[in-house]
Amino acid sequence: MLAPDDPFRDDVRQISRISEIPLILDACRAATGMGFTAIARVTEDRCVTCASLDEVDFDLLPGDELDVGATICQQVRGGRATISVPDVEASEAYRDHEVPKRYGAKSYISVPIIRTDNRFWGTLCAIDKAPSEITKEAEKLFELFAQLIALELDRQEELEMGRATLASERDTARLREEFIAIVGHDLRNPIAAVSAGLRMMAERDLSSERTSDLILEMQRALTRANQIITNLMDFARGRLGAGIEVRNLRPVNLGPVFSDVVNEIKQVATQPLESDIDLPNPIVADPLRLGQLLSNLLGNAVTHGDRSQPIQVRGFERSGELFLSVNNRGAPIPDAVRASLFQPFSRPGKQSSLQGLGLGLYIAAEIARAHDGELTVESTASAGTTFTLRMPFQAQ
Repeated sequence: MLAPDDPFRDDVRQISRISEIPLILDACRAATGMGFTAIARVTEDRCVTCASLDEVDFDLLPGDELDVGATICQQVRGGRATISVPDVEASEAYRDHEVPKRYGAKSYISVPIIRTDNRFWGTLCAIDKAPSEITKEAEKLFELFAQLIALELDRQEELEMGRATLASERDTARLREEFIAIVGHDLRNPIAAVSAGLRMMAERDLSSERTSDLILEMQRALTRANQIITNLMDFARGRLGAGIEVRNLRPVNLGPVFSDVVNEIKQVATQPLESDIDLPNPIVADPLRLGQLLSNLLGNAVTHGDRSQPIQVRGFERSGELFLSVNNRGAPIPDAVRASLFQPFSRPGKQSSLQGLGLGLYIAAEIARAHDGELTVESTASAGTTFTLRMPFQAQ
């Protein structure tokens, strides 16, 4: 039988979807009197039974594979024409062939199944342990059925392509709407905040304290806009097939990397930010990407955490693994939301965040995966919400 991941399983499934196959095989049996009829997928190096009607105990079931070199189907593939042998013993060409020796076959017919784009797909064949009369009418019937099977395979392929195209168009339309929402709302808001701040500073004689407050607000807005753009670009690259790139893998001390990110977010956070990072040993990683991961987690914590409670960051090594966690004391994440939390365009709440359109956690999870790690979440009313990165600690 075929392995679970064998691509020929798709061919077997395609044939099984054709409801007329049992009738076709039975009609072929009746037209020739042969006890075994089958449809086989045949390539240069493989021959797999896709459907069969067995009344003579050849014991070939859908998914069973034959030695393609020992089949007449391979010769049908080479010549792309019908081979009909009413009596093997009377045939100089097939008297000593491997098929009669191996299966005790005395009569045989095999017709090519050729797709409309001229691709050879396989054969419709029949075998018996006794000589059989194979009339011209029977050969034409086999050839007609082979054409019908090819047409049905074409129809299935066109249907699947149509479904894939429709799904792609729906996905594209949804993405278009989401991207418009980013520009129209998430990205416009921080830009508007910076513009308003600059206008106030230019038009009014402000105190140094008020000026400092405005500068801080603008820094927050620019940080939010920068993260939205970064996440959007990463997501766009992923949609184009590039995935999340991890290019700068090298031994690096992540302590200063994470501390710089914490200090950057601390400047714009609305709640206290505490960190305990103990990573004295170098680890092979992309420091920019892991810094982005922490920045996204902190941005999420700033938005959804309780403003009166501190955000806590911990980083340490244990048993050959790196652990990095971010905890906030906001409301617990509902189970229904948690299930899709690391999917694109998923938001823990209705607020606009540093993640913009809900890409921050998705990007963070992809960065973790690119480092052979995993990003998980725990969220309760008593302990708050904790996102934890866990990845192998490779020193070199």
